[in-house]
Amino acid sequence: MDGLINLGYLGLFIGTFLSGTVIPLSSDVLLIGILALGGNEWLCLLIATIGNWLGGMTSYGLGWLAKWEWLERWFDVKPEKLHKQKETVNKYGAGLALFAWVPAIGSILLIALGFYKVKPKTTTLLLLGVCFVRFLIWTLLHIHFA
Repeated sequence: MDGLINLGYLGLFIGTFLSGTVIPLSSDVLLIGILALGGNEWLCLLIATIGNWLGGMTSYGLGWLAKWEWLERWFDVKPEKLHKQKETVNKYGAGLALFAWVPAIGSILLIALGFYKVKPKTTTLLLLGVCFVRFLIWTLLHIHFA
């Protein structure tokens, strides 16, 4: 059973990492599953937080590497639209990282924050914090109701 749990920890890391990117996976379900199998609550919290945070930072980094010209040429996005989006992102700034957990839009927000080069240190810390709080809530619920 220990080998299965150890494999579960690896799966939890990989799954939470991937769900932090644009790949549609539920890291919450993965965390709850490994906890239900008897995983150590605090180790699961740590693994899920780090995996999801690194996945989110990967999305941020991909956005950082993107070029305006690519979006204009390959996705037929007009410069006016990019400027309008930049104004919106600048209005809310790194605080948008607090919504990285929201399905479907979280990764897009992180890509946009990277694309518009929004405060890397602040974005990194806010993302880490929101990942931790998200998984802490699930872990505490598991401890309370298990």
